[in-house]
Amino acid sequence: MSKIKRLLKSYGSFISTPWRDDVAAAQRVIFCVYDEAEERAFRIKIEEFELATREARHDWHLFDLTETFAMWLGRQRYAKSYFEKPHLLPTIYPKYLDFIAAEFERYLAETAATSNSVVGLCGVGCLFGFLKVKDVVDRLAPLVSGRLVVFFPGSYENNNYRLLDGYDGWNYLAVPITAE
Repeated sequence: MSKIKRLLKSYGSFISTPWRDDVAAAQRVIFCVYDEAEERAFRIKIEEFELATREARHDWHLFDLTETFAMWLGRQRYAKSYFEKPHLLPTIYPKYLDFIAAEFERYLAETAATSNSVVGLCGVGCLFGFLKVKDVVDRLAPLVSGRLVVFFPGSYENNNYRLLDGYDGWNYLAVPITAE
């Protein structure tokens, strides 16, 4: 059985357990951790995560971060200047986080996500070098009244997450689900 299939099986088992309503936003976050080399295999199987969620009688919504940086930068007044002088980009990264939060909030309103909803967040690898996943999750988790599932390409060891195995890890309260 492939690692993604094992991850899917672990996810299905976890998401079908009854949910407590009295938990903080950070405790409603689930990280599905998979090897970054498995990104294409994961993307092919993402609909199976939706099926597992619906079988557990929860609603499913998927928000993809993959193209958000390009969308955000393209809307910047001085986008051309940033292409000519990319060293200036880090000064406006906090606005990128604001953009993600606004788009996510708009998406939740459009989809009418409820406390019975699972909101999947994929494409977090595109944040590498721009924002920390922890900062994005801290900003988005309180907006979700159900569960936020972060599909995380990287590793999880000793209660630490590492995006694309490139950053020093960080500790987060989220529930980790792995293929192991």
